[in-house]
Amino acid sequence: MKARSPWAWVPTVYMFEGLPNAIVNTVSLIVFKNMGMPNDRLTLYTSLLSFPWILKIVLSPMVDTVGRKRNWAAAMQVLMVLCTLALGIVLPKCALSLILVLFLVTAFASSIHDIAADGFYMLGLDDHTQSLFVGVRNTFFRLALLCGQGLLAIVAGVIQNNGGDAVASWSWTLMGCSAVMAAFALWDIVAMPRPAADSPRKNASGADSFKDLGNLFVSFITKPGIVAAVVFMLLYRLPEAFSIKMLIPFLKDAREVGGLGMNDVQVGLANGTIGVIALLLGGILGGIAGGRWGLRRCLIPMALSLALPCAVYLYLALAQPNGVLPVYICIAVDQFGYGFGFTAYTLFMLYFSRGQYQTSHYAFCTVLMTFSMMLPGLVAGKIQMAAGYPAFFGMVMVCCMVTVAVTLMIRKKTDPDYGKK
Repeated sequence: MKARSPWAWVPTVYMFEGLPNAIVNTVSLIVFKNMGMPNDRLTLYTSLLSFPWILKIVLSPMVDTVGRKRNWAAAMQVLMVLCTLALGIVLPKCALSLILVLFLVTAFASSIHDIAADGFYMLGLDDHTQSLFVGVRNTFFRLALLCGQGLLAIVAGVIQNNGGDAVASWSWTLMGCSAVMAAFALWDIVAMPRPAADSPRKNASGADSFKDLGNLFVSFITKPGIVAAVVFMLLYRLPEAFSIKMLIPFLKDAREVGGLGMNDVQVGLANGTIGVIALLLGGILGGIAGGRWGLRRCLIPMALSLALPCAVYLYLALAQPNGVLPVYICIAVDQFGYGFGFTAYTLFMLYFSRGQYQTSHYAFCTVLMTFSMMLPGLVAGKIQMAAGYPAFFGMVMVCCMVTVAVTLMIRKKTDPDYGKK
């Protein structure tokens, strides 16, 4: 039987990794804001929706030992389609608790799908083809984020501009999105290959897998330099961790309460389109810089690039400029800087994970990365409501000193040749 081309399934599988992620982490913010949720509850609830991705490290033994990864991926795709459809149906008429549950189930399904899809990618392709298609999978994942964070908001905004209710517009948008996701899911069920290697681990039980996980965790926390590494991974992104959950509320809040009074089309263009494109460009440039000069030499420039552009939000909060062009420019500057600066974080995780258990240790690092963004988000809305937007973004700028401090802390301990050609 002729081998199935990776082009037949890699793009759609990784579109399916990105789109539900954007729905849970970005669309939920816009939807709840349109429903009139205050900022303290908004950031608390949407930050808690990140928790299933923290549990990936605990869920992976189950995916590894029970059933086939192809089946897990297909089943989670179907579940995410049903949840997105259900969200679209219930938004205008159901209690907030049910809507939160549906977002949470979508998050869990997306988390499990990430595990299964990444595992299936390694089983379905040989080493050479994996390397060849890593750029393809990353591109389609980011394309899905672009659609989820930008295109969906634009569609919902267009419906509103043509007389639709703010919540009802998202109802129709999510139902339409579920139809597109259903088409992807049906295609993947047919197109994904069935490699012989995709089978449950023989003679392995869930208990054995969790025991292995415990041993891996011990090996991680006993690595040299673990304390400094954990502090760095938790605090390097502190300014962005506070501001990221407040960006959409800030853009949408009325000017009378300190916001910019933008509609969903403008928010989709600013945050989900212009912002994502600038983020990608910054990330590409960061990768080139890291490869040329190495991690250690790039740490300080990248830390400053991640932290200092947050000043654009303080400017916007103080000036509240008329028109959307200044907002678009400011968000592009911030996201470009963030994309460039985040490269240091990724390179450090790869650097610290080196050794016998590199894959597992990198997974532990990603859990710390999710924690680093979730914890400040839990209280960001409460701080903003108590202090107002100018004071809140002033506090974010103070947090920039933390980014620089933790970067200086680990810089001397970093191999000066790591990352160079």
